[in-house]
Amino acid sequence: MTTNFHLFGTAHLFILAAVVLLAAILAVVHRRLAPGSKLPRLAFAAVLVLDSAIYYGYLAYHGNLTFPNHIPLELCDVSLYLVIFALFTLNKAVFDRAYYWALAGATMALLTPNLLEPWPSFGAIQFFVQHGLIVAGVLYLVWSGQMRPRPGSVLRAMLSLNIVAVFIGAFDYFLQTNYMFLRAKPVKASLLDLLGPWPWYLLATEGVALTLFLLLYLPFVRTSPVTVSNPVSFPAIPRPESEPEMD
Repeated sequence: MTTNFHLFGTAHLFILAAVVLLAAILAVVHRRLAPGSKLPRLAFAAVLVLDSAIYYGYLAYHGNLTFPNHIPLELCDVSLYLVIFALFTLNKAVFDRAYYWALAGATMALLTPNLLEPWPSFGAIQFFVQHGLIVAGVLYLVWSGQMRPRPGSVLRAMLSLNIVAVFIGAFDYFLQTNYMFLRAKPVKASLLDLLGPWPWYLLATEGVALTLFLLLYLPFVRTSPVTVSNPVSFPAIPRPESEPEMD
């Protein structure tokens, strides 16, 4: 399908910049408010909920919210739920997953959008709005100092991702759907095109995901101060005795 959307064209670059700018503005506003203020965080969570309600209402109105092919089971859908929950609660365990899934998954969707409707239709615009808000929500929580991934979060995020993939993969198998692109690659160009045919690209994505997760955790690695075991102590140099005074 022709979408009339140019990859990394003016509109695309503007959208990518707007996502980062939104997160930065929210972080600055939050830091200038009184300590413990919840208003920006809760307001942003409410915007995400409202946007999702409008989108699914739009799909239902046009008869496109149907089972099993048009229900929210993509990885970015799950990431959206986690980001909303993290914004409302500041739950650390949830953020440990949302941070990686959103920045690795939703960011990739923004960079290589799989638009199914012509630009600038409602569906195409909503694609960028939803994925952009997911990424902006995570960046805002980090840049405002409210949340950060914890040690061991990479392993927890990878394990949880594979558990989710098993359940959604079973759904795909029995109902012949293609959520998370587990049965076939996206129609539009994507990173998966570089990872070989099915099912080998599924194995390759494990390595790609782990690499991206590790890179995303790098800014939060704390370097421990160097400690010297059994330090060498040098004997004190004795002061010379004072000479006797001459008469």
